[in-house]
Amino acid sequence: MSAVARVFRWRHRLVGVAVATAALTLIEPSAALAEPGVPLPPNQLITDTGKGKVAEADRDFAVKVRLAGLWEIPAGEMAQERSNNPKIKKIGQDIASQHVVLDEMVRNAATKLKIDLPDEPNEDQQGWLDEMANAEGEEFDQIYIDRLRAAHGKIFPAIATIRTSTRNDTIRKLAQRANQFVMTHLTLLESSTLVDFAALPTAPPPTTAAPAGGSAAGAGGAVLSSADQNDPASSLSLPVVGVIAVAIAGIALFLSRRLWSDPHRRRRRRYRSYY
Repeated sequence: MSAVARVFRWRHRLVGVAVATAALTLIEPSAALAEPGVPLPPNQLITDTGKGKVAEADRDFAVKVRLAGLWEIPAGEMAQERSNNPKIKKIGQDIASQHVVLDEMVRNAATKLKIDLPDEPNEDQQGWLDEMANAEGEEFDQIYIDRLRAAHGKIFPAIATIRTSTRNDTIRKLAQRANQFVMTHLTLLESSTLVDFAALPTAPPPTTAAPAGGSAAGAGGAVLSSADQNDPASSLSLPVVGVIAVAIAGIALFLSRRLWSDPHRRRRRRYRSYY
């Protein structure tokens, strides 16, 4: 193959990659932000037929996703107007545009499942927007990052709960897509270097005992102490130890009787052979 042919071949490959990347970005908004080697959830494998019971938690989740877009879209627009930092402007633009896509998803899901969605932010969210509207420059930047990072930190575990527990396939797919968006937004917000991680809520301590009426394999589960893990005998209950002891005693008695009776049997056989 000539050098000219090789050049044209590589150009065609690059164009193909660029077109594929652009198409993937339209279909999967978070795909363009994925790191090499990091797998993306195969959303096309999840059905979206609306089948399955819709629980109250599912309805509440859809409402929360809708509310997130109702205040984060205008917040992102304000970031482009009131911030002097190009990085904050870009973060606000990206988060707002991605929430437009997510908002369309939740509205389509709500229509399919007959879920009523709000049309305005709630009182807390409106308060955050008012706070941003009264700030600019670096003050705005800090408020914007603080409020959005806190909000995403709260909804992130809620998404995981719905994704793993819902019986409805439309809600399941919405939760999976929302999880991808929120993870991307968390990363964008933290890239600002303005997040005060020390001020974030801490995780609750691990559970050390099984919940009342539940098994050790339940939520959290019973955690074995280091002594329990290192001592195999500690996992044996008293009844089990008693059964083992009785079994050993029985085996010992049986063997002793056999050993005692075998010489007598051999003697009898000798005596019988003489007659």
